[in-house]
Amino acid sequence: MNLTTILCVVILLLLIVIIALLINLKNKNNNSDSLRQEISTMLMHTREELLNNISTKISENGNTQQLQLANLTNINEQKLENTRKNMEEKLELIRRTVEDRLLYMQKDNADKLEKMRVTVDEKLQGTLEQRLGESFKVVNDRLESVYKGLGEMQSLAQGVGDLKKIFTNVKARGTWGEIELGNILQEYLTPDQYICSAKTKPNATEFVEFAIKLPGKTDGQNVLLPVDSKFPIEDYKRLVDAQEAGDVAQINDARKSLENSIKLFAKDIHDKYIETPFTTDFGIMFLPTESLYCEVVKNTVLVEVLAQKFRVIVSGPNTFVALLNSLQMGFRTLAIEKRSSEVWTLLGGVKSEFEKFGDLLDKTNKKLQEISNTMERASAKTRTIQRKLKNVEALPVTDEDEFYGKDLMDALPSSDDTFENENYTINSDEDKD
Repeated sequence: MNLTTILCVVILLLLIVIIALLINLKNKNNNSDSLRQEISTMLMHTREELLNNISTKISENGNTQQLQLANLTNINEQKLENTRKNMEEKLELIRRTVEDRLLYMQKDNADKLEKMRVTVDEKLQGTLEQRLGESFKVVNDRLESVYKGLGEMQSLAQGVGDLKKIFTNVKARGTWGEIELGNILQEYLTPDQYICSAKTKPNATEFVEFAIKLPGKTDGQNVLLPVDSKFPIEDYKRLVDAQEAGDVAQINDARKSLENSIKLFAKDIHDKYIETPFTTDFGIMFLPTESLYCEVVKNTVLVEVLAQKFRVIVSGPNTFVALLNSLQMGFRTLAIEKRSSEVWTLLGGVKSEFEKFGDLLDKTNKKLQEISNTMERASAKTRTIQRKLKNVEALPVTDEDEFYGKDLMDALPSSDDTFENENYTINSDEDKD
């Protein structure tokens, strides 16, 4: 029992005692003094006993609580010890499991890393071999290209030497310029628009390299435009060498020499190949290279002298192509002018025929109108007959030949014959058109 229960019992006992005393007090009114003393004495004893009992109970409860606390402490210590041991065992188990897992993971990672290393090594080896093979192949291709280029350079050097030999030979040099001029003419003109090795003067023995046919004043008569190629390579080479050396005196001498050569060529073209009205009043000097042409054209005084005194126009490859293009436009314009008169005559004939065709259409329209009027009158008659025969009962005809007459049936055309006749009529009209 705890202290609270004990106190409750003591207080209950006190109340019972007080109630009993009050009852006795009513019964004994005379002995109140003695009763008070007894009650006082009794209360004193009761208080002392209660105090003794309470102190005893408190001491007993304290001892009991100390014992219980000691037992609880021992139990908790044992539980803590057991818990600690369990925790240590679980931690040890977890540590071993983690160590085993770590060892397994390390081994597994090591195996995977080894496999990855082997795979990477194989791929690197294969890629390296492939790249090296491709690089060696590229190098071999480049070396072959270099060898081929060296061979081509040797061939080019040989070709340059051959070309130099050609240019040092006057006759071969002239042939080269003539071939280039012929290629340009062949590319931009038709064969019937120019003449190779043409005789421009009736009583002369000289032949110009090429002559372009231009339309004359009358039909069927052509006027020739002489074109001759010239290539003063020696004078031009001396001028280029002097310009590279920077010698002003040599440059002036080389230019003077080149100018004299060009004038001699222009005089030769004028005297040998130009004679009106068989030719135009001017000729063309073709220079095979653009650099030589530019060097000549820079001297404007020389160009004016050639044009005014010798009636010769200087032309390079590009300039000559432009001249041919302009001539082509002139040829097309002339052809259009010639054909325009033919077209005008043809249009006049078409106009006359079209007027006749209009008259024919008017007559056809009148005939169609007459047929239309006849058909309308026939339709009116048919409707009149139908109204008069409205009340007549229709009977089937057993024999059409007997009813209409055999001659009448033969005279009527069948549907197939009508279709064939219409086709024949249409085809005949198309043939006439």
